[in-house]
Amino acid sequence: MAEFVSKSLGEFELIARLTARLRRRTGTILGPGDDCAILRPARGRELITIDSMVEGVHFRLDWGAPESLGARSLTVNLSDIAAMGGRPTACVVNLAIRPGLDARFFDRLYAGLERAAGAAGVDIVGGNVTRAEALSITIALLGEARGGVLMRSAARPGDHIYVTGTLGDAALGWRALDGQVKVRGAARRFLIDRYLNPAARVAAGMRLARIRPVPAAIDISDGLWQDLGHMLERSGVGAEIDAAAIPLSPAYRAAAGGDLKLALGGGEDYELLFALRHEKSEAHLTKQLGVPVSGIGRIVRGRGARLRDGGAPALAGWDQLKERR
Repeated sequence: MAEFVSKSLGEFELIARLTARLRRRTGTILGPGDDCAILRPARGRELITIDSMVEGVHFRLDWGAPESLGARSLTVNLSDIAAMGGRPTACVVNLAIRPGLDARFFDRLYAGLERAAGAAGVDIVGGNVTRAEALSITIALLGEARGGVLMRSAARPGDHIYVTGTLGDAALGWRALDGQVKVRGAARRFLIDRYLNPAARVAAGMRLARIRPVPAAIDISDGLWQDLGHMLERSGVGAEIDAAAIPLSPAYRAAAGGDLKLALGGGEDYELLFALRHEKSEAHLTKQLGVPVSGIGRIVRGRGARLRDGGAPALAGWDQLKERR
């Protein structure tokens, strides 16, 4: 029987177990094992972000493998660095552990976390372990921006609005797991995978930051409509969105038809939303950024966003402090 962390493994034994197989990459001078890590100075402007995933709020353990949970916990932070056009470099991890989870679970969680870190070129350089009533994973991630920095405040009237990928898939995947949406076969597998195994658009963000003038950008974590609203507020502008241009996957259409509610307000897509001064074709941007890109509207004078049919959807997006999906 696997040992239970809460009974047989202490804080330092668990830390030693989880960090023993971590790889050190080029940016770390001293990794886990001391009071602080030592990193080489960033060669550009330094970026930092932090995010938490809490059991019962952001995930359920019976919905996916621990490896996926570990990778996803880093991906949500990688997406923030991508939205600034940065390169992720190093992170620290805080685990709040509840009783009933064995050491093998954390071995698998860290295996997924380390794989995601390796793919992104990130060093895991330290962290902390504590007790809690529910499992939570908090990661603080550092990055650097060597060229332009993508910011929400750079949108101007006349800019063209684009998004990467397709929208609403993760929200439908969550609802499929929760039994709220009935969808079968390949479409179900695709939607659930988009929820459990999201991809951060780091390479696309760095390529986007090379465009001049530097675009406005944000990652779509809380839903297109809400995150667009954040960009518009910071930039002091409005937007017109073409509902027919919202990119939907075949799996989304199989599950929801043409209903745009979750594509506009579902959240957890981790795609990039950006505004360019000069219009470019979708084909050109898809080739330039290395991911599918769709044009969905324009930045206009005024405040707020509306669909081009004159409507403004009553969507709030994801709110961490509200129990609503």
